[in-house]
Amino acid sequence: MGGDGKVFTLAQVSEHDNPKDCWLIIGGKVYDVTKFLEDHPGGDDVLLSATGKDATDDFEDVGHSTGARDMMEQYYVGDIDSSTIPQKTTYKPPKQPHYNQDKTSEFIIKLLQFLVPLAILGLAFAVRIYTKSTN
Repeated sequence: MGGDGKVFTLAQVSEHDNPKDCWLIIGGKVYDVTKFLEDHPGGDDVLLSATGKDATDDFEDVGHSTGARDMMEQYYVGDIDSSTIPQKTTYKPPKQPHYNQDKTSEFIIKLLQFLVPLAILGLAFAVRIYTKSTN
């Protein structure tokens, strides 16, 4: 088909999104795959669902053969204006609250972990002595 150096916007390519007129964007190039819909091994729904966006990741995830990649050239109609494709956002995890790294509070916590059980033992010992002396 030959692209003749045509450059399309995402909006222009998105207009071709039905079984009678289906264009895809793969690797910065625009392909008219209308005639290939019936022959596509994955079915026409796979191709139709990839319209209106950059389908490069979808295409690469499947792992197409060299023969399939060579076949694409006959459906090439032009290039995509990359400035019209929305930038992919990368996941940024929310910032975690910083825990108090104050050494004083760490010391107090460790001291209490030692003193509280000691106080309970002391109280138990005092109760034991008191109950023995009253008998």
